[in-house]
Amino acid sequence: MTTPTVRRAAGPLGPADTGPSESEWARALDALARAERPLLICHVNPDGDALGSMLAVALGLARLGRPCQASFPGPFTLPPLFDGMPGRELLTPAPDVDPSPDLVVTFDAGNAERLGELAARFFPVADDVVVLDHHASNTFFGTVHLVDAGAAATAVLADELLRRLGVPLDAEIAECLYVGVATDTGSFKYQATTPEVHGLAARLLDTGIRPDVISRRLFDTRPFGALGLFGAALGRARLDPTVPGGLVWTYATQADLAEHGQAYDALESLIDIVRTAGEADVACVLKELATGEWAVSLRSKGDVDVARVSVALGGGGHRYAAGFTGTGTAESVFAQVRAQL
Repeated sequence: MTTPTVRRAAGPLGPADTGPSESEWARALDALARAERPLLICHVNPDGDALGSMLAVALGLARLGRPCQASFPGPFTLPPLFDGMPGRELLTPAPDVDPSPDLVVTFDAGNAERLGELAARFFPVADDVVVLDHHASNTFFGTVHLVDAGAAATAVLADELLRRLGVPLDAEIAECLYVGVATDTGSFKYQATTPEVHGLAARLLDTGIRPDVISRRLFDTRPFGALGLFGAALGRARLDPTVPGGLVWTYATQADLAEHGQAYDALESLIDIVRTAGEADVACVLKELATGEWAVSLRSKGDVDVARVSVALGGGGHRYAAGFTGTGTAESVFAQVRAQL
């Protein structure tokens, strides 16, 4: 049994190093080589990076003749934008996963809490927990940490892991990785889009995947009812120029969802519209989960580190994109964000 090794940063938001060391990569490869019952898990309500990274590695292990299970904590549902995603057939509902895996590999989770009930598969059940992540707020909760706060997406680390495992890149794996990179770079618009990211994208496209089809599914398709939902939320948007750099915010309720016949995941891209306000560096969207409970999304155009705001309020994320769960009225939760800013 391996005792968790915790490498913490000099500062509160991430590792002092710039990425995994060679010894850490070697430990991850050794753990995968020894594992007979590996379990791959990503965070609750997975986004494109969490799901794409996990499914890419699951498909890669299958190519090597290494069966594994892949899952995420409940609710075990995916939005329509992931319909047709390669590797979805490898997903196992959380209640049905192996109760005694000898290895757990996590994807895109900055802390164990994001893994819900599946965190119970950690020590002492599994011999090792390999963490793949790029959140600056990662708490280093595993035994092996493939964490790079400078990576544009967890998919970048998944790609490197597959390369080191000797998995040939094919179109299905490439599509999963492309979904991860495209979603976490805002379709290659954000500051994290480095020349290396474009190089990775080029290599993935070289397998024959269709970026137009993938991007239309991810970013440019939503039900008609979502237009009315967005209209309601945007109609109550407010601009606060007193916050340095400017702040724009709004909220959407469960009543809004019911009125327009939409599921919660329809709100995922609302922040991308709100953040276009030219007078604000920071955008904030509150999405009601239940009465008095809100999922809060924060985005920054560069001047403000919203991860610090989010961490202070019990969440996590990146400098330019972060979130947390707040309780109270929409106005009281927003007041907490404003106070931190």
